[in-house]
Amino acid sequence: MKPNMAIKLMITDPLPTDIETFEKVYQEEHVPLAVRKLEGKINIVATKIVGSPQGTPPYYRIAEIHFPSMEMLEACAASPGGREALEYAAKISSGGLPQVMIAEDESFTF
Repeated sequence: MKPNMAIKLMITDPLPTDIETFEKVYQEEHVPLAVRKLEGKINIVATKIVGSPQGTPPYYRIAEIHFPSMEMLEACAASPGGREALEYAAKISSGGLPQVMIAEDESFTF
């Protein structure tokens, strides 16, 4: 079985110092900004970590922005809108700087 491959930009946010304030800004400002500014995206998945059997999770939120190709991801990240969205992610992250990663997503359908 051959997996479906996709490329994505992942942003992991550490636990904020004030969860309620972070959530308000994240939902009302950051997500709409990302939707408007991240050109070439085909999907955004915003995950909130609610717990871990291993104790306190190292991340509070994980955002995955999917692109049809590495070239589209790179063009978005280099664009003014992409830079604005990434800078805003760092600005609102009160628990420390978010980590930004590029990943290949392998998806298997059964």
